[in-house]
Amino acid sequence: MEHPTGDGGLRRPELRLSATLLFGGVLISLLAGLQHPDAADANDHTASFTAYAASDAWIAVHLGQFLGMALLSSGLIVLAFALNLRHGAVAWAVRLGAAAAIAALALYAVLQGVDGVALKHAVDAWAGAAEGEKALRFAAAEDIRWLEWGVRSYQSFVLGSALILFGIAITATRRISRFIGYLMALSGAAYLAQGWVIGAEGFSASNAVPTLAGIVLVFGWTGWLLVTAWRGKGSSSSGV
Repeated sequence: MEHPTGDGGLRRPELRLSATLLFGGVLISLLAGLQHPDAADANDHTASFTAYAASDAWIAVHLGQFLGMALLSSGLIVLAFALNLRHGAVAWAVRLGAAAAIAALALYAVLQGVDGVALKHAVDAWAGAAEGEKALRFAAAEDIRWLEWGVRSYQSFVLGSALILFGIAITATRRISRFIGYLMALSGAAYLAQGWVIGAEGFSASNAVPTLAGIVLVFGWTGWLLVTAWRGKGSSSSGV
């Protein structure tokens, strides 16, 4: 039976659980996102609200996205145990990263309540309102949309911070490939950029590059971590 801490203090059973949760969370988030109605420009509120009102899967899609984020955040928390760092600045980076992951999940729950439930009912009420009420209903839906911008902006900042902190810890300790740590930190930076753009401009075209970069980088390091966790033996001195 393999020792629970593996070589150099790395806890391989926890690493495998973490990698599985992280990759599973990314897959579920991507699959749910593919069902999201995105034909209209999200900053064109008339067009996007019309598409949202016509969607029968809206609430289910956002519940799926929340499940994906819950698995991703849980994977980061388990990763903190897998790295098994107890002393020093790097250990504090991991602890703060785990705390940020918990905060990111809490903010995402608020976000999906605003976007996945409140906005859907608001646009449905606007679409079905009498002509004299439409302007008021539309203004109410826009208020919810702007609240969504605010929550998503800060959620992106907090999640990005969590990824950067874990990336720093992995790079510094080299208990798993430092290149995974580099990709984690870069994906965190992409989320920070998303948070800034969404807060300043909403869902504008300026967010396309940071969003795509975040998706590609997260998919890359979670896939790499999954292979690493289930294939070889962990080592505190592994630098590749």
